[in-house]
Amino acid sequence: MLIVDGLVVSRWDRTTFEAMQRGGLTAANCTCSVWEGLEETLRNIAQWKRMFIEHADLITPVHDVGDIPRARDEGRVGIILGWQNTTGFGDYLPHVRVFHELGVRVAQLTYNTANAVGFGCYESHDGGLTDYGRELVHEMNDVGMLIDLSHVGERTAQDAIEASRRPVAYTHCCPAALRHHPRNKSDEQLRSIADHGGFVGVAGVPPFMARGLGANVDDYADAIAHVVDVVGADRVGIGTDHIQGQEQAFFDWIASDKGYGRRLVDMGGIPILGGLETLGDYGNLVVALERKRLPGGLIEKIMGENWVRFLGEVWAPASETR
Repeated sequence: MLIVDGLVVSRWDRTTFEAMQRGGLTAANCTCSVWEGLEETLRNIAQWKRMFIEHADLITPVHDVGDIPRARDEGRVGIILGWQNTTGFGDYLPHVRVFHELGVRVAQLTYNTANAVGFGCYESHDGGLTDYGRELVHEMNDVGMLIDLSHVGERTAQDAIEASRRPVAYTHCCPAALRHHPRNKSDEQLRSIADHGGFVGVAGVPPFMARGLGANVDDYADAIAHVVDVVGADRVGIGTDHIQGQEQAFFDWIASDKGYGRRLVDMGGIPILGGLETLGDYGNLVVALERKRLPGGLIEKIMGENWVRFLGEVWAPASETR
């Protein structure tokens, strides 16, 4: 089974890579920039380049969709370098092409709060996509970099959905219909992104689920099934938002504006989903989806096939999309 995870933000070390391999993970969007600016982001990518060499027996970079089945055939985990913010571009549009050449294939427009592009989901006011933001969207379209809207404010996200020339994604979100939370997306928002050819990766984060911190893989399966009902069987995948190996200091950093400012959200500790405690536990999610009596073909789509098809559309050279 192809298993593609739309968002993993774990501690990057050999223990994590071994768990990914043990869990049968084929490929994952791995966060390498959140609050960082240009220089720090470059350093993070440089560290990844070193890790690709030091752990070549476990991981391999993904630059195009063909690299995903290749990784599976080689018994390695495909690493898709992704950002959860666009501050790494340094507000300089030509950097988009530079980072694409360095291997970055996914970038979220804003992370929780406002930047030069637009507004995040924790801002008290959402003024929508800025004019610079529209230029950035089109630059990302031109190189074939996936636009992520998971932490983006509702108006800014809708502006981006409509402005983008390629389909966009919520790589890791939960349905607001099951739990009201600023990070969750309403059925209307989910339908809108799907109606524009976009994609929804469902997150496995307990505070965003119906039972909150007590949630487990069965609650995760419920959230996935709800999104399938809303957007259809072909527009849904997983985006676990897995945090294996991360410590409290990491959550304090990501939960504060710009990493040091006002506290945006209290996660109630380290949010670990029951049954998916490590990246080696994807099999438990498959079993939970089977308990929902979803047909095997649909489960295979959700676990990875849908992501592969969608990424093939977004990453295709511009000449193939005309």
